[in-house]
Amino acid sequence: MSVVVAGSSGLIGTALVAALRRDGEQVIRLVRRPAAAPDERRWDPAHAELDPRIFDGVDAVVNLCGAGIGDKRWTGAYKQLLRDSRITPTDVLATAVARAGVPTLVNASGVHYYGDTGDRAVDESGPVGTGFLPTLCHDWEAATHAATEAGTRTVLLRSAVVLTASGGMLPQLKTLFLLGLGGRLGSGRQYQPWISLDDEVGAIRHALTHDSVRGPLNAVGPAPVTNAAFTRALGKALHRPTPLFVPGIGLRLVIGEFADEAILHSPRALPRVLEETGYEFRHATVGAALSAAVGR
Repeated sequence: MSVVVAGSSGLIGTALVAALRRDGEQVIRLVRRPAAAPDERRWDPAHAELDPRIFDGVDAVVNLCGAGIGDKRWTGAYKQLLRDSRITPTDVLATAVARAGVPTLVNASGVHYYGDTGDRAVDESGPVGTGFLPTLCHDWEAATHAATEAGTRTVLLRSAVVLTASGGMLPQLKTLFLLGLGGRLGSGRQYQPWISLDDEVGAIRHALTHDSVRGPLNAVGPAPVTNAAFTRALGKALHRPTPLFVPGIGLRLVIGEFADEAILHSPRALPRVLEETGYEFRHATVGAALSAAVGR
């Protein structure tokens, strides 16, 4: 299989490229600087510059582009960057995929598409929620329209928080917990979607190789947990108590709007499509995922 990967230098992209190469697949990485390796091809999505010859003989494209949701406080400018860094590259790639007749496009999205569902479980058939993140995810997915209309099998990868010691939120939480400062966030009753890095990569590889998978695909662990349960599981994995809690008002003051949309309110999402198409999770519980990630 020949696979073009955009966003290959990120946390998920790095792991995906390594996994595909272990499987013997040919990987072409799109980069925004001058190409410096045989497997690199330069592109400039902001100016829609992309050599169409890149897609000659390509079986699939995986798009993982996007600035980090929680990397900075959500100012108006940063919220615009979150949109531009996702929607523009997706539109450019989807158009190129359509023109080249690439059979498969796996495009990143987020499980926060559903917004806050409280205790109600939601699968891929659930409606879009309200708020900045659901709107962002909806518009991000809509940018794949050109590929879908051209008949490309398009998979919309609605990912949860990825648990790994290599990056993301877990290394920061680990430091706090090891210092005895671990605790639930807000009421702790809100659900906290999660998936291990192994299963995130596994879900993408599953989408690439299973023609029956198309449309939305929830890349989430099969056993949803509340923030309180997640906190206890991480404390257990690190052999540390978790007696503290951070009040919601404190999170809002420090983090701002992001706290309400991504920490204090989240969907209780289920991976129906993965399960129905035969995917076997390597880490089926948050305890297993956290123990593997923190290595204790």
